[in-house]
Amino acid sequence: MRRFLGGAGVPGDSVEARVDGNDTETVRRIARQLEAIPIEKARFLASFAYILTRAAAADLDISAVESAAIEKLVAEHGGLSEAQATLVAQIARHQSLLYAGTEDYLVTRQFKDLSTDADRIALLRCCYLVGAADDTITSAESDTLQEIASELDLDHASINQIRTEFAPKLAAMQAMLKLRGGS
Repeated sequence: MRRFLGGAGVPGDSVEARVDGNDTETVRRIARQLEAIPIEKARFLASFAYILTRAAAADLDISAVESAAIEKLVAEHGGLSEAQATLVAQIARHQSLLYAGTEDYLVTRQFKDLSTDADRIALLRCCYLVGAADDTITSAESDTLQEIASELDLDHASINQIRTEFAPKLAAMQAMLKLRGGS
């Protein structure tokens, strides 16, 4: 993800002048709030935060612990201050509530266009971290994670590796272990 995080904008360029006509409403709104950040980085972070929010909202509830995980991941991967990361996460959440469904695929496609394979794999791992933040990845969250992986065109080996890392957090796996008398 670092490829887009260190780029420089054109001095004197406003975000509005640099926002691409192909940007989704979500990306435009977040990019406007991050005027001091180069536009490519703002686009990247906007789509990154929205997709994390999409993963968290899959079960129709974004818990406080999931929100905190999103903010932490946006700060870490974006090199943002805590305040900036909180702002980006809040806008992504708001946009997700307003435009979910319509924006989900479009924002994920835009992230795919802005990112490398390594960026996309890192994003999927972050989505799993958000889903697992409350110690359980519900079946709805798991389905959404699979949709995101598919939309990002990730190879099956990468998807399976990440899914295996988080297998103990999958609700289906937890239920199976409980039936067997495990923890």
